Amino acid sequence: MSLLQIKDGHIIDPANGLNKKADLWVKDNTIVAIGDFDGRPDNIIDASDQIVCPGLIDMHVHLREPGQEWKEDIESGSRAAVAGGVTTMCCMPNTGPHIDHAGIARQIIERSNQVGLCNVLPIGAVTKNLDGKELTEMRELSRSGCVAFSDDGMPIWHAGVMRKALEYASSFDFMIIQHAEEKQLTAGGCINEGWISTQLGVTGMPVEGEDSMIARDIMLARRIDARYHVAHISSLGAVELVRAARAEGLKVTTEAAPHHFALTEEEVLGFNADAKMSPPLRTEADRLAIIEGLRDGTIEVIATDHAPHHEDDKRCGLSCAAFGITGLETMLAVSLDLERDGVLSMSDLIAKMTSNPARLLNLDCGTLSLGAIADITIFSAHTTWTVDREAMVSKGKNTPWHGRQLTGQVSHTLKAGEIVFAEGTVRG
Repeated sequence: MSLLQIKDGHIIDPANGLNKKADLWVKDNTIVAIGDFDGRPDNIIDASDQIVCPGLIDMHVHLREPGQEWKEDIESGSRAAVAGGVTTMCCMPNTGPHIDHAGIARQIIERSNQVGLCNVLPIGAVTKNLDGKELTEMRELSRSGCVAFSDDGMPIWHAGVMRKALEYASSFDFMIIQHAEEKQLTAGGCINEGWISTQLGVTGMPVEGEDSMIARDIMLARRIDARYHVAHISSLGAVELVRAARAEGLKVTTEAAPHHFALTEEEVLGFNADAKMSPPLRTEADRLAIIEGLRDGTIEVIATDHAPHHEDDKRCGLSCAAFGITGLETMLAVSLDLERDGVLSMSDLIAKMTSNPARLLNLDCGTLSLGAIADITIFSAHTTWTVDREAMVSKGKNTPWHGRQLTGQVSHTLKAGEIVFAEGTVRG
């Protein structure tokens, strides 16, 4: 039996309304006390001038395993996660083979347990082969460990199939996560449609491609009373649609990725493929709308859409480059600007990366409650560092923040009471 004291940290646990300076005590894998504790620690972490919070949860990542391990795999993705303070992540089903049957879900969970750095929870496919035609056996996928369902990477494009998926999911209180993109409007596009796409001479992706699909899906969710979640929301119109649906009392939720509230389409000037993702970076008005959605609670979750690629997939011209950027190692630092700018309190910001995704996905984590498994992140909100893609832990080096200075850095990550990341080094 080992006893760890995390000493003199500022503890923030939104799930319990906790926001104070105190010691936190961990015995073996469990949180046993906050404040005074009658025991002699075997190990001490000095958390002076740092924030101690639940391990971060990223409910939207692409780990590429099985099928594209040269881009990322469960081990490298887990190492990147804990380096960014993430102790639980949910991986999307666009692997090869897809997570459209129970065996692949079990394989992913087994492999993540072997790695032992981070909880990896699969998101099951809504349709077989992600082709939008035939529903998967979602109940069986759920029994095999899938925590929600999505065809992310592809939209659930057929309205009839989406209706059936929502009806099926509502029977078991499953969440359907939509990559909202009307492909008939966005086909061939690579960045936001507007002045910059015209200036660069490339095909754009109009906001209507996102907004129209969300509007359709909200109408279906209203009829069925189903749980519907918009992935990586990016437009002003989409935020307004979700806000109106929530005001109506519908079970509609959404997430925002740090790149969509921190960057705009101007990042692609110079044909910068590291700023190419789907949905694309949009205008300043869209960025500000997402920030307001985070402020007023319309957007409950911050998730990365971590999408690592090999260099060859990004250094081939803007039009043919792959969509996606890495995000696990920069999520916290980029998001902390929301607190510094007065958009969110530190507690509200941490909630969007801990207790809120845990609540939406019915996960038993995201809290520092006594007796809870000790998944813990310790970080300085004031330490500055410069992003260097070559120093990133992820196999994917495709980050638009390369060479930029960010403020906020993880010092320690604990998974089930074990220190898996400390002062720049991942365990093992």
